[in-house]
Amino acid sequence: MTLRLLCFCLLLAGLMTLISPAAHAQSVAAQAEPVGAQAQQVVVNTVTRPPFSMPLGGQDTGFTMDLMREIALRLGWDMRINRVDSFAQMLDEVQRGEADLAAANISITAGREAVMDFSQPIFESGLQIMLHRDDVLQPSLFAALLSWDLFAAIGIAFVLLLIGGMLMWLFERRAQPYFDRPLKEAWFPSFWWALNLVVNGGFEERVPRSLPGRIFGPLLVLSSLFIVSVFVAKITAAMTVEAISGTVNSVNDLYGKQVATIQGSTAAGFLDRREIDYVGFSGLAEMLESFETGQTRIVVFDAPVLNHYVKTSGAGIGQVMSGRFLTEYYGLIFPQGSGNVEPVNQALLSMQEDGSYDTLYRKWFGARP
Repeated sequence: MTLRLLCFCLLLAGLMTLISPAAHAQSVAAQAEPVGAQAQQVVVNTVTRPPFSMPLGGQDTGFTMDLMREIALRLGWDMRINRVDSFAQMLDEVQRGEADLAAANISITAGREAVMDFSQPIFESGLQIMLHRDDVLQPSLFAALLSWDLFAAIGIAFVLLLIGGMLMWLFERRAQPYFDRPLKEAWFPSFWWALNLVVNGGFEERVPRSLPGRIFGPLLVLSSLFIVSVFVAKITAAMTVEAISGTVNSVNDLYGKQVATIQGSTAAGFLDRREIDYVGFSGLAEMLESFETGQTRIVVFDAPVLNHYVKTSGAGIGQVMSGRFLTEYYGLIFPQGSGNVEPVNQALLSMQEDGSYDTLYRKWFGARP
């Protein structure tokens, strides 16, 4: 009995020795299989915002879309792009966890950061003003010099000189031979005398001789300084950039104008803070359609989007005014507490270091400023 039991134990030990390596190998293979065989599924929400995200030839293209493909390649993601109808829907689905992240031209703001998580900045942007070309006066010195303000200043100067000359005729007609002529013949010589007084300091041989004339003469000279100053100021104003370039050159010129932007955008928030009235559109396509039909004359929105529109489909319709304001940064946005934020930030830093980000930037925007 003892011998049988001993044989059974030896047989069992041999079988265990054969089975254990195979089981261990299967366990290691089972643990390693998901890492190598199945990539992480990632849903990326986006919205049409050229040149950052747009459908072209059945493909999703744009600066941010190319950036996301490079990130997905570096992180081994199986990425699926979900193009939605509106910017608000894109963010709402991320906040609810229905998408893993959103990518377009998403401005990093405190309000969004409070309910979601941003990556590090992927693009530096700002706001600009776009006008209809019909509303932009092309620089023309000739047109500026023919302005009504300048004509009014010249007219007032002539009237004042004529009045001053006729008053001097009234004072000097019996004391100064130059003014000794009838009223119907005196108006031009009197005007000419006043004009020479203002421009050249007067005629030495035609110095006023009567007491009223000698009192009025210096007063006319002093008043002429004011006339000349106003005249020069009007010419200077007519020749300034503001007078010859258009009616809207800065944010301060937007008050009382017909301004448009997109509801909920950082541009809308900026206009609200400045108390500038505007029409808010639900999306970019609707706003640009209104601009093209002439219903909207002034647009305030993200500078890269407006510049791309003017260079492509908006060529000949709109003109972007020089000078950006309200510098802002775009980022990728994730549900709060997402574990994808840190890997994405590491991939972005890696792209910055190896130059691939600069290559991508030059492809869409040219040399970095």
